[in-house]
Amino acid sequence: MPASSSRVLQWLSLVGVIWLQSINGTNTNFPAYSSQLKHALSMSQLQLNNLAFASDAGKLFGWFSGLAVAYLPLWLVLIIGSTIGLVGYGFQYLSITNHIPTLSYWQVFCLTVLAGNSICWINTVSYVVSIRNFPQNRQAAVGVTSSYQGLSAKIYTDVVGALFSSTKTAKGYLLLNSVLPLAVCVITSPFVRDIDDIQRLKNNHMDAGFVVLFVITIVTGVYSVISSLGLLVSSSALNNVIGTGVLLLVPLAIPVMAKIRELGLLEKWNLNRERRVCDFTIDEESNVGLVFLNNLGQIAESRGSSRTSSLVSLSSSFGFFGRLMPSLLDYHFSRRKYVVSRPALIAVLVAPMAGSFLLLLNSTNLSLYISTAIIGVCTGAITSISVSTTQELFGDKNFSVNHNVLVVNIPIGSFVFGYFAALVYRREGNGDGKCMGTECYEKTFLLWGFICSLGTVLAIVLYVRTRKFSSSR
Repeated sequence: MPASSSRVLQWLSLVGVIWLQSINGTNTNFPAYSSQLKHALSMSQLQLNNLAFASDAGKLFGWFSGLAVAYLPLWLVLIIGSTIGLVGYGFQYLSITNHIPTLSYWQVFCLTVLAGNSICWINTVSYVVSIRNFPQNRQAAVGVTSSYQGLSAKIYTDVVGALFSSTKTAKGYLLLNSVLPLAVCVITSPFVRDIDDIQRLKNNHMDAGFVVLFVITIVTGVYSVISSLGLLVSSSALNNVIGTGVLLLVPLAIPVMAKIRELGLLEKWNLNRERRVCDFTIDEESNVGLVFLNNLGQIAESRGSSRTSSLVSLSSSFGFFGRLMPSLLDYHFSRRKYVVSRPALIAVLVAPMAGSFLLLLNSTNLSLYISTAIIGVCTGAITSISVSTTQELFGDKNFSVNHNVLVVNIPIGSFVFGYFAALVYRREGNGDGKCMGTECYEKTFLLWGFICSLGTVLAIVLYVRTRKFSSSR
């Protein structure tokens, strides 16, 4: 295969990964329909928290996907992962719409674990394709594509808002969570694959492509934020779906331009810059931030806010920028021969989260929106940085397995911190399973703020211990 054709497939595979990541955050839209699900299944707050944990618990078995990538074709891994999600969310949808007998709570719990595991399969393929197909630009490739997973909750929220009434929100999310990943996996599986002769491709035009991709990604993020805040004149859910859909198609311009160059129609697309080779992989979420987002529906409800969907979209949009930020910083400083300390960045990012939880002690809606935005940005950024640090310390060997072993910390933290929040919520409630007022989560916010403060100290300790290693890179 000619090198130019391989370059077209190289960029096309990255566009496919962007699409996969855009629909793969099915666990992040749980807060948008959790209240409806709680009432539909007559669950307590503790049981609802356990369902949020169940979605994260699927990551305990993520190493299966790591092994599958080593032995199976990538297209088959995608189909397996999306089929698992179809079963996990699909049976819940059939139950809540009375197409099958009502499922017991523990059946729903197990199906949620299964659905949570499906995310690992698509994630692993996405990371492996980005790293293998862009060995000299893996920082940019994984950083940009993974930022789109932060946009996933907003995409689902807008589609549900456009297609379903407010009384059928839970049904809408469960239906989309089950069928949309499978549809996108089928569409992208032919070109989301390894490029066999990738090592023979010259890197002369990679910078130009990534500069264009960065611009497209930033524009997408800005549009996402302003549409989430309702700042657009025609900011309806349908218009948001159309706008985001168009922006998701725009990255196709890069492989199109590569094809035009291959045909000899474009001779001057060239941006020669010397770049440092960087390693970059991704985590899922920081634990406390993830638990906050999982409980966002109940937090908003307890404060008398009816705009849970807007808050989920807001956290998703700012999480998008948070995931992208480390990649932009690394790209900028690498050209100036500076090395950014990732443990130091983690410390800088965890500190504002502590302040955000203290700000939530204020009962105004403004404090809720500001804190949600800050926590969204910080958790998204820490997501990208944490596994990147692990990859630097332990290398690329067995990456797919190592990554999925690392994310085991997420369900553990989700269960412990979420269980505490549920206990406080129940104790402060009025006996009918519902709690109203700032006191519902007051002690929880104080605990989470303390944990983030402790995390800041630990990140500083990690920075001190790895400083010599970072300076020798």
